[in-house]
Amino acid sequence: METWTMVGYGTIGFLICWSLIPILQRCRRGAPAERRHFHHEASVPISRLGGLAVMSAFVIIAASAAAWYGFEPLRQTHQWGVLLGSLASFGLGFRDDLKPVPAKLKLLGQVAIATGVFYSGVKIDYFREPLSGQVYVLGPWALAATVIWLVALTNLINLIDGIDGLAGGIALMLLSLLACFGFANDPFALLLTVGVAGAVVAFLWFNFPPAKIYLGDGGAYLLGFLIGALTITSAQKGTVAAGLIAPLFALALPIADVVLAMLRRGLKGLPLFRPDRKHIHHRLVEFGFTRRGAVLILYGLSLSCSLLALAVFWSRGQLAPILFGAIFLIFFFSARLFGFVKDWHAVGRELGVALSLRKETRYALALCEWLEMEAERCEHLQELWTTYLFITRKLGLSQVKLVLESGGDLARNLAAPRAGTEFHRQRRDLPLANLRAIEFGSESSAMSPRLFEHLTELAAEAWMKAVQRWQAVHQTEAVFAPAVVTETAFFSRGRALISNVAG
Repeated sequence: METWTMVGYGTIGFLICWSLIPILQRCRRGAPAERRHFHHEASVPISRLGGLAVMSAFVIIAASAAAWYGFEPLRQTHQWGVLLGSLASFGLGFRDDLKPVPAKLKLLGQVAIATGVFYSGVKIDYFREPLSGQVYVLGPWALAATVIWLVALTNLINLIDGIDGLAGGIALMLLSLLACFGFANDPFALLLTVGVAGAVVAFLWFNFPPAKIYLGDGGAYLLGFLIGALTITSAQKGTVAAGLIAPLFALALPIADVVLAMLRRGLKGLPLFRPDRKHIHHRLVEFGFTRRGAVLILYGLSLSCSLLALAVFWSRGQLAPILFGAIFLIFFFSARLFGFVKDWHAVGRELGVALSLRKETRYALALCEWLEMEAERCEHLQELWTTYLFITRKLGLSQVKLVLESGGDLARNLAAPRAGTEFHRQRRDLPLANLRAIEFGSESSAMSPRLFEHLTELAAEAWMKAVQRWQAVHQTEAVFAPAVVTETAFFSRGRALISNVAG
């Protein structure tokens, strides 16, 4: 294939996405930008329609590439599987952008899409051991291997979309990797890959920190599924060798981040897929890097992994064990360089601390879930605030204060402070109504700093979810006034709540 043809398709994808994003930014009405989450860091609502521009470029590129080859590629069922599976994944994610879809239902939808694509001919039939070259026939396990691969890639791109520019940048590296080595005998897939890569470049122009638009679940699912499907079709005769091993190397950073996140949550007793602010990019920001600097550092690590992935392609997978060791060394020295691990002997101690939080976590999650349901029964915000004070008191916190945008506050001491007592203090920003933040305090003797930090994160998130539930039920925005609940009202409400639970 001529180089100018690939450059042309990359330019087409770039121009389509570049021209659509400003239009989508102006489509504020009905856009899924107003759905705020506790763990989102943007101070103002930002549109999540960026994936729609990438999807539009994907459709136009696919149609024009098929026409370029006289629609011959569309006579192959596996090509339809890649195209329709990618669009179905986008539709599932975009539906979640517009209105939240339960996690189990999304997973079921992803499995259904991957199963359909498997029967179109996009499948992993064999596994080739890279050192000896021996081929293992998967037989009845082919369906499971294909579905797991496609679902994993779909969610992996979405899970790393936690800081501006990260998901798009890693997706661009993977698409570039596939374009360089993946499609010697499939020019249609090559043009599709190059065109979508061009669209991602245009998207990154608007998504690089500070982001003006987000990819959204729709765009992340589209890119993740497309990359997963193309890695299968790029492997000769469906054999898992360099065609699938190399992308794993390129994805080493997000894979490590996701595995560590799930391990961290599981040890603490939290849901495995619960979002938090403990990912690698969050830690880099905490260490003093700007968000742009954190993304550039992660780009550098991902690029290093991508270069190792190129070596996997060149060696046809035979250097995979040696290169895996190289990735381990990169992560090991990076962890020491950026301060993630200062003392490797402390890892066991940190593991013990995390396990000790499990009981407190279960109790806190039960209270938080009850608060969210109680929000539906509260007629007024004052009543919800009083209920929340009861919850925070049960968690062992002694001070709570809502900081308003106007400069005022809504504060309450849940217990009389003793003279000379030292306090833990924590401030959590809240992108909610006219609130700026929520602040907590607790006597140092009441709990450890780690437990205090953990409980305040859960309590702040519970308050935000409860207010959002109250707003949804009453169809009105929650606006807080700088008034203080009396001690009599607080303890009367607490006694009433205990009576209701006992009854």
